[in-house]
Amino acid sequence: MRKYWKPLLGAGVSTLFIVVALRGLDLGQVWVNVQSANYGWILPGVVAYFIAVWARTWRWHYLLRSVKPISLRTMWPIVVIGYMGNNIYPFRAGEVIRAYMLRKKTGVSISASIATILVERIFDGLVMLLFVFIALPITPGLPTWLRQTIIMASIAFFGALTAFLIIAALPDTSRALYQWTITIFAPPPMQTKLLVLADRFMEGLSSLNSFSNILMIFITSTIIWLLETVKYWFVMHAFNFKVSFFALMLMNGVVNLATTLPSAPGYIGTFDGPGIEILKVFGVAPVTAAAYTLVLHAALWLPITLLGFWYMAHESLSWGDFNKAVAESSSEIADSDVTPSLTQKSIIRS
Repeated sequence: MRKYWKPLLGAGVSTLFIVVALRGLDLGQVWVNVQSANYGWILPGVVAYFIAVWARTWRWHYLLRSVKPISLRTMWPIVVIGYMGNNIYPFRAGEVIRAYMLRKKTGVSISASIATILVERIFDGLVMLLFVFIALPITPGLPTWLRQTIIMASIAFFGALTAFLIIAALPDTSRALYQWTITIFAPPPMQTKLLVLADRFMEGLSSLNSFSNILMIFITSTIIWLLETVKYWFVMHAFNFKVSFFALMLMNGVVNLATTLPSAPGYIGTFDGPGIEILKVFGVAPVTAAAYTLVLHAALWLPITLLGFWYMAHESLSWGDFNKAVAESSSEIADSDVTPSLTQKSIIRS
């Protein structure tokens, strides 16, 4: 039963959000709205989204420069497969999959990759909060649940960013602190692995050691999410309603903050429920809001997933490779990934 708690938790959260999203809706009318949409507007939205995926690839390439220079051509299929993994596995397991694939293709350690991916997620969260704050002045009324979400997300993301910036700015102090902690509290057989893990995690955070790097990551993250909002805007034109671009920025920010919660694969419910509620705040009819959000969700999910399947076949990957990547996340690094330095060896012996 223990190994099933994560899928069960995700399914439970998704079910709750779906119930909230669909309560009181005439599902027949929702389906009529879905059928009558002008799907020609989906194509430019998909183009904008894939430009954003390329920008994500460039951002990860930039974050990894201090670890190992890797070409965009090498990283593109890894990123696509990783986002496909997020869509079909629960708990964002696609992030672990792309860290695993990067190690397999380039030798970059999983722990260093995970550190850069965490930096990505922190900046994504900060941009989502920025979108929310920008749109608040034009929001007719702020629901209690949205206010609470903003407060909790602000504390979480700003707290995480502050911690990472301190670690990156004071590497020697941080290294001394975790070396002392590990040698005092960790069991001796685990100390070597933990020290290597911590060192490589620190290596992944090295991109935050200068203001220019931080600014570049923030600007790239903003461009990525503006491009995704452009997709929201294109898909809106397929339906019979109009809201401002700022309202769609708010929707984008809120739904993507909500998808950080545990859910079933593909962010079922955690994307749809908040999206519908935000549009209702701006006066969109509930059945129209539901039809738009469901089509938008499918348009975000399907293209990257199909391309991920294609790259999976092109790279000769099997589902067993994905299961192995997810399994390795529990131990974080494999035995072959550990080569302790002389400094680590001397610390352990002492």
